[in-house]
Amino acid sequence: QVQLVESGGELVQAGGSLRLSCTASGRTSSIYLMGWFRQAPGKERKFVASIRWSNGLTYYGDSMKGRFTISRDNAKNTVYLQMNSLKPEDTAVYYCAASVSQTEYDYWGQGTQVTVSS
Repeated sequence: QVQLVESGGELVQAGGSLRLSCTASGRTSSIYLMGWFRQAPGKERKFVASIRWSNGLTYYGDSMKGRFTISRDNAKNTVYLQMNSLKPEDTAVYYCAASVSQTEYDYWGQGTQVTVSS
């Protein structure tokens, strides 16, 4: 089992920055990939970015690369999402997820709310 706890979401003005954190606990040695997703009200959950736990290889969703940067600190079992030049359309609940099966995301955090005001 892997437990994930996100933090860092808050209300921010358009153009501002936020850094989200997700700390994993439990069987962290089994983690293959960690990712960030977001879900805006009334919309489907959308892939933001992911990072390979072993070598730091990153992947980004469409239109995410450039303003968003995913990184990790293996010693702290933590993955970060740095978000810059935030826009009102970035408003969503941001979820952290971990894959151990390598075929899907097996564990999810509870989510952290990001609200960008115009």
